[in-house]
Amino acid sequence: MTPADLAAMCALAGLDIVALTDHNTCGNCAAFCRAAQARGLLALAGMELCTQEDIHVVCLFPDPETAGRFEAEAVAPRLSPIPNDPEIFGRQILMDQEDGVLGEDPRLLAMGAQIALEEVPGLVRAYGGAAFPAHIDRPSFSLLGVLGLWDPGLDFPVAELSRACPPDFARRPDLAGLRFVTDSDAHYLDQVWDAQYTMDLPERTARAVLDWLGAR
Repeated sequence: MTPADLAAMCALAGLDIVALTDHNTCGNCAAFCRAAQARGLLALAGMELCTQEDIHVVCLFPDPETAGRFEAEAVAPRLSPIPNDPEIFGRQILMDQEDGVLGEDPRLLAMGAQIALEEVPGLVRAYGGAAFPAHIDRPSFSLLGVLGLWDPGLDFPVAELSRACPPDFARRPDLAGLRFVTDSDAHYLDQVWDAQYTMDLPERTARAVLDWLGAR
């Protein structure tokens, strides 16, 4: 899952809109976006933020620079001071768009940041982005897995369902009126899907994607 390899696999899969959302970091987003754009893809920078409740939220931004500021200003100060243990969690390598190694992130990115779930929508919007709870149908690291019920007061207009979500799950009464997205959530190259879903956008831009995800 290096930036150039991932971008190439996305292109081979026939995808058009792609995003990189590593846990609690945007460190490889600039490299991935450059590699993806070189292959004709519309690429968004983002992260899968892990909140203090251990709930995963996909956060997407208009460009890598804005995503980097979000990480540096809003997330990094509230990460655990415990360093990463590569023997347990693996190396956290930073690369360029041609997969050249630039360095390594020493922070422990696998743990939740001290950011409450209710803070996330407004925090991400302040950086021009859009956020939605990830894989809400899963029993762990999901909004429903942790809270039990959907709370409309949390101000998320969209939620993500995993590919293996049961067909009747979205008909839960507490999810009425909510819009859903499904994406690959790929952690390995062979998990990158062929193109299966579409978005009705006025133009092919990151801003249009973010507006669609944040629309009421």
